Amino acid sequence: MSIRLRLTLWYSGLLASTLIIFGVSIYLFVNYYTYTGLKSRIIQQAQTIYIEPSYDFIEKFKLNIDNRRSTIQLNEFFIQVVNYRNPAQSYRTRNLQDIRHFPYPEEGDELTRQGSFRNIRVENYPFLVYEYPLILNDGSLVGLLQVAATTEREESLLRNVQTILIVSSLFLVLAAFTIGLFLARKALKPIENVIRATNQIENGSNLSVRIAREGPNDEMGQLTDTLNGMLERLETTYNELDGAYKTQRRFVSDASHELRTPLTTIRGNIDLLEKMWVPELQAPGEQQESFIRLDADKAALSMEAMRDISDEAKRMTRLVSDLLSLARADAGYQMEKSDVALLPLVEEVARRAQLLPRTVELRLGDSLASLAETHVYGSEDYLRQLIFIFIENAFKYTPEGYVELQAILVSGQAGLIIKDTGIGLDKEEVPHIFERFYRADESRGKTAGTGLGLSIAKWIIDEHGGSIEVKTRLGEGTTFVIWLPISFAEEGDSDIIEDTDR
Repeated sequence: MSIRLRLTLWYSGLLASTLIIFGVSIYLFVNYYTYTGLKSRIIQQAQTIYIEPSYDFIEKFKLNIDNRRSTIQLNEFFIQVVNYRNPAQSYRTRNLQDIRHFPYPEEGDELTRQGSFRNIRVENYPFLVYEYPLILNDGSLVGLLQVAATTEREESLLRNVQTILIVSSLFLVLAAFTIGLFLARKALKPIENVIRATNQIENGSNLSVRIAREGPNDEMGQLTDTLNGMLERLETTYNELDGAYKTQRRFVSDASHELRTPLTTIRGNIDLLEKMWVPELQAPGEQQESFIRLDADKAALSMEAMRDISDEAKRMTRLVSDLLSLARADAGYQMEKSDVALLPLVEEVARRAQLLPRTVELRLGDSLASLAETHVYGSEDYLRQLIFIFIENAFKYTPEGYVELQAILVSGQAGLIIKDTGIGLDKEEVPHIFERFYRADESRGKTAGTGLGLSIAKWIIDEHGGSIEVKTRLGEGTTFVIWLPISFAEEGDSDIIEDTDR
């Protein structure tokens, strides 16, 4: 059973109970008021015709009634005087003549001295009868005075009242149920919107669905706002998890690809060495002589295979080292930091970078001298790795020209500029260059590398509270500006560059 129907039944039942109590109260009030007035008139008539009983009380009552006909409403009231000693002498008014027997209590029945009322039905006519005992001075009961009035009109009135109350109550309950069902549906419409939205999300996995906001800012409106906020957070979280899941899948796929290549090379070279060396070494009694008799061609091939194995092992070592750095980043690794002098660090990296395989020269700008008294708070090893990554990356993608290293100081920030005259990037590629295993050359064959360097560099920059700017144009080279917060520096003028293509 729906909440709407339950609510409607609850307040319809409450209304029905209220109407029943109200109707019964009205009915009892009308009943009491109607019969109280009738009883008062009957008692008044009884007092009008009453006389002190004696042995000939029947004649005296008859004479008294005849004398008071003007004050006795004989059309409305029915009077009977019963003589218990001689019932045949009992007296009845004319309007009782057509009734063969008007019942009265027997002499032995208990009667109250103050008189009492009772309801009787005679020949299918209802009567309210007031019965007053006639008692002599010696205490003996000789007769009974009965004054009755038909209650057909009162019963008809009460039946009409009862019918009106029942019909009106049923109509009101039915109307209240119908209107209540409509109002409950209207009031609970936001809940229907919630159910509809959740069904759409469940069936279509579309977390962008929002519940329509209708009506005032009541509890339903607040519930709608709360659920919309929850859906928005769920959508954000789901998108983040979905993106992380896709990144993880791509990461595993790319890592597997990168690791498979050197392993294939190593296995191939090992197989080659086995084919050349194993037959020679397995010759009985000739192991020592076999080493001497090796020809020059086998020795050259062996050296080439071992160099390939060594190169691929180094490549795997770099790849595993990069993966370890990214794993530390994902695990929330905290670097050990201290004040680092920036200029000696940059000079050391530049010296080591001179040993990298390259086709262009490395230029050190005069602006590096501005870093003489500049310190940053960070990890010396990771800062060294950071600068080395950008210089190595510039060498890879600069077939001719030069790679230049400069520095600037601006507003408490130290900027290291790595500028090259290489192949550059499309603007569409710039937002993705810090993604893991992303390579601008999708074929992966144009340049060596794993595509993890810039991802590691971005993590190192973030851990040091820095930022990075990229200025690039396809075919004209790329400029990276690494911004690091200065721990302390010598006061003085600083150079400023303008990045118009950010």
